[in-house]
Amino acid sequence: MKKIKIGAVGLGRLGRKHAENIAFRIPNAELAAVCSIVKEELDEVMKSWNIPHGYTDFNEMLKNKDLDAIAISSSSTEHCNHIIAALDAGFHVFSEKPLGVDIAECRRAEKAVEKHVDQVFFLGFMRRYDDSYAYAKRKIAEGAIGKPILIRCYGLDPVKSIKGAIAFAEKSGGIFLDLAIHDIDLARWYLGSEAKSIYAVGDCFTYEEFAKYQDIDNGAALIQFKNGAIGMFYAGRTCAHGYHIETEIVGTEGSLRIGTVPEKNLVTVFNDTGAVKECVGGFLERFEKAYLSEMQEFINCIIENRKPGVNVYDGTNATIIAYGCKESFENNRLIILD
Repeated sequence: MKKIKIGAVGLGRLGRKHAENIAFRIPNAELAAVCSIVKEELDEVMKSWNIPHGYTDFNEMLKNKDLDAIAISSSSTEHCNHIIAALDAGFHVFSEKPLGVDIAECRRAEKAVEKHVDQVFFLGFMRRYDDSYAYAKRKIAEGAIGKPILIRCYGLDPVKSIKGAIAFAEKSGGIFLDLAIHDIDLARWYLGSEAKSIYAVGDCFTYEEFAKYQDIDNGAALIQFKNGAIGMFYAGRTCAHGYHIETEIVGTEGSLRIGTVPEKNLVTVFNDTGAVKECVGGFLERFEKAYLSEMQEFINCIIENRKPGVNVYDGTNATIIAYGCKESFENNRLIILD
């Protein structure tokens, strides 16, 4: 079996998960190189997993012509630079979301993808590869709920993760780009339309540290799409019960709900507090299988010489909407998109 040799950049929480999936869970892939600016985590992964090549300089990794592809999980501010450099160096590219932290960067990435038509580019909107979200998409396509007219999305991070969110706030692009980007992508995917107008509100209700970066700890947006459908989005960083990702799609003949109770598993605990369903604690736990499935699909696209269902324009359009939300709440006005 031919194995696709991959170099992975970024070994933080999500980057390490992607690297681990490549190294141990995808039979037709090989983690042949890792790159991190944190020397200690680089050395630890190389030694523990027996990875032959390690780099603290991304451009040095791109000189390794034994590699077939690059998996990018670096800081959001570096995504577009790394995408462009990797494509120009001749590699297939997987990149985590967001595509970029401003629209001009996203347009540069689009041009790089268009320039390298023979290479696979895959953007990590992993919820499209989650079993439940993919099933909902099929039900919509089958006409199970009629015409979709409204989508309601909750994207709530556990308050126990707040220190990491504050530390990342300077480079995150704001709550809508950081937390709501997956929900925005799902809305476009399910509704089959782009956003027309946006009104967003929010504040620092508990953690004033975000205000330093013109950011908030909780926000909401109301979006009308070009086909008339409605989107309602709530993004928060102070969820007491865990990691809560919930989506409802309302159609003319029914509705679908995904993740209404963010259950950890099928166990109910009965004790002196009542009947308790424990909740998932974070995104790696909730979407563990989806992260594996999307990386496997990236490898399959390379081997089968085909393009993935999610593309660079999905990244740009989701970013445009997220920044529309940011502009709306910052200026307290309705935003009309071109």
